[in-house]
Amino acid sequence: MPRHTTTPSPPLTASGTGPANARTQKRVLTVLFASQILSGLGLAAGTTVAALLVQDMLHSTALAGLSSGLLTAGSALTAIAVGRLSQARGRRPGLATGYLAGALGAAGVITAAVTDSPALLFVALFLYGAGTAVNLQARYAGADLAAPAHRARAISTVLVATTLGGVAGPALAGPTGALADALGLPSLTGLFVIATVAFTLAALVLMIWLRPDPLLIARTLHTDTDTDKAQQTSAPAASVPAPRGPSLPLGVLVLVLTQIVMVAVMTMTPVHMHAHGHGTAASGIVIALHVGTMYLPSLLTGRLVDRFGPAPIAVWAALTLLASGILAATAPDSSVTLLALALVLLGLGWNFGLVSGTAVVTDAVPLTTRAKTQGLVDVAVAIAGAAGGMASGLVVAAAGYSVLAITGAALALALLPAIIATARKR
Repeated sequence: MPRHTTTPSPPLTASGTGPANARTQKRVLTVLFASQILSGLGLAAGTTVAALLVQDMLHSTALAGLSSGLLTAGSALTAIAVGRLSQARGRRPGLATGYLAGALGAAGVITAAVTDSPALLFVALFLYGAGTAVNLQARYAGADLAAPAHRARAISTVLVATTLGGVAGPALAGPTGALADALGLPSLTGLFVIATVAFTLAALVLMIWLRPDPLLIARTLHTDTDTDKAQQTSAPAASVPAPRGPSLPLGVLVLVLTQIVMVAVMTMTPVHMHAHGHGTAASGIVIALHVGTMYLPSLLTGRLVDRFGPAPIAVWAALTLLASGILAATAPDSSVTLLALALVLLGLGWNFGLVSGTAVVTDAVPLTTRAKTQGLVDVAVAIAGAAGGMASGLVVAAAGYSVLAITGAALALALLPAIIATARKR
């Protein structure tokens, strides 16, 4: 009589192709998607009114860019802390802790505005930058369990979720200002009230539902796979082919330069518009369109990177940022439409650079040190953004917004020789 046998369920696999692994990855992406929507709302205050708040409190256009510098400096420090905590304990505690720090910073900004305390404002903006760092680091969590051929797509899925909150947030600048007035708060703090709540909820979503932890699972799968390979073959490590694609330094360069250009131009656009008679609502709409194109094209960008490789998409990033800078520099001061188009191109170029650069970094870093290294890469990105943001106010005060935009275009153009040189080597 034939013996009845059962076929076991396919196990989790390091390649990300097992059914159980696919279900886990889907759950991880769903939770990250929800938290990114909330954190996108939290980011709106920094991109829309932080520079105006600093300008209003210090009565100085030259120092308005200090807001972006403080945000990105806080982002840099948080990137190190989140990277180390994630390396030791997993993505869930690392990301949740960063969002809670961002919520505390947003509450501090409100307090600083009420008490008219520049010192507290600077500290609070530094803490608020933690939310920015975690919002970007979440993209790495989306790639932990992704199959290599779909890694850029997983990164972009997490990024695109930020669009919903990121676009809605700046567009709420006017209504939240009225809400702040009704609460007896300075009108510019309205978006920071939203940020306090949004970052807190994002942290709770991750703490409660990001289980199992994607990085911890990926490490377990990697260890099990290495053990199986060691038992099945005695081939020397030198026989394993080297990974193809651009090098890690190029990935870092793409991320750094696109961040400098984007932060510098974005920071001073609301200030430039305000100086030429445009209200907060108009600048809020322009920034909303900008943030939308920073994240909304991510799904398409991810597919393009997976299909054609990151280097061609990095070229697109440089050319798009170049076009944005030229348009921003030549647009009439009275034209909200052309400024909006320039900021749309700015966001799109940044998106191309972020997805392609992140794919390079993720592919080039071994899993055993991935979270820590990714944190260090984001530190470089944050420092670059801080430098761009702090310099932007000085450039505009000394030479004007058009010079700032042309400088950004020139920096974007500098990416092309590096990409071409790397492609020839490969």
